[in-house]
Amino acid sequence: MVVSPGVAEVQEISEPVASPGELLVAVERVGICGTDVELYTGEMAYIEQGYTTFPLRLGHEWAGRVVATGSPDDAGWMGKLVTGDTMLGCGRCSYCQSGHQHVCPDRNELGIRGDWAGALAELMVIPTRFALAIPDTVSLAAAALVEPGGNSLRAVQAAAIEPGQRVLIIGAGTIGLLCAQFALAEGADVFLAGVRSGALALARELGVRNVLTIAELEDGFDNAFDSVIDATSLESVPEMCIRLVRPAGRLVYIGLSSTPSTVDTRDIVLRDISVVGILSASPGLAGAIAAFASGAVVPDRLVSEVVALDEVPSRLEGQRGENVGPGPKVHVDPRL
Repeated sequence: MVVSPGVAEVQEISEPVASPGELLVAVERVGICGTDVELYTGEMAYIEQGYTTFPLRLGHEWAGRVVATGSPDDAGWMGKLVTGDTMLGCGRCSYCQSGHQHVCPDRNELGIRGDWAGALAELMVIPTRFALAIPDTVSLAAAALVEPGGNSLRAVQAAAIEPGQRVLIIGAGTIGLLCAQFALAEGADVFLAGVRSGALALARELGVRNVLTIAELEDGFDNAFDSVIDATSLESVPEMCIRLVRPAGRLVYIGLSSTPSTVDTRDIVLRDISVVGILSASPGLAGAIAAFASGAVVPDRLVSEVVALDEVPSRLEGQRGENVGPGPKVHVDPRL
């Protein structure tokens, strides 16, 4: 539980109960992401906007097994490994009715916005309509990467990549590396740029042949790419992307900087560039599960370590264990 900015602790609470239309899940794996860190530090915009208040329980990248149901009609879910949508729309508005619950103005975001507690717990409750079953061919690590996987898949789909086209992904964190894997699966000629040497080395291990630093993009790459995906939190990168993509190409923005970035829309219009923003994994969750199940994308190497609940505060502070791997993602197993 994040009690206040910079203060997190493990607390004993009453065991949750599934109401009608809900599933009770024994959590087996939870990912920690940059959004969780921003909520922990108090820098998340939702806090200032009043959408999120303390105390709050984090955790929106998760997988677990159904141990109880609130409705007899949901008995078929019992014992299944599941994950779920983060964006819990109201179900009544025009956005929800058209399949865009991720922009519902009255939505809860699991462990992020509103009142629905996140997955960093031994047990959690999820509305049945937002649950997704995980096939047996998907590992537990991959199951808890479905949410970032859905975001990344949507970004690659928005880039409208055709086999052989050159796509540049800027950012070598979880989203950037997953985007690279999905783009490779589409037959693209993938370039990935980042900052940390360990992440760039991991990108090569994952099959990305064209790996470089963001600084190396400054010279010789103008108009070089059919599509560019910005998966960074750097305020300077959105403008850089416009220079790097070819005229009539596509830009996809999925990263968010903590301060506003400056983009000259004249450069977009006069070069006929298509620009897409990606907010949520919601429309991409089923596709990510399918890609993981088929083996088209194997994301397990992105997980650097698996820790217990009492180690979460130190990980939110940026600490890592002695035997940490090269991947950017920390997972939590509440059963440890």
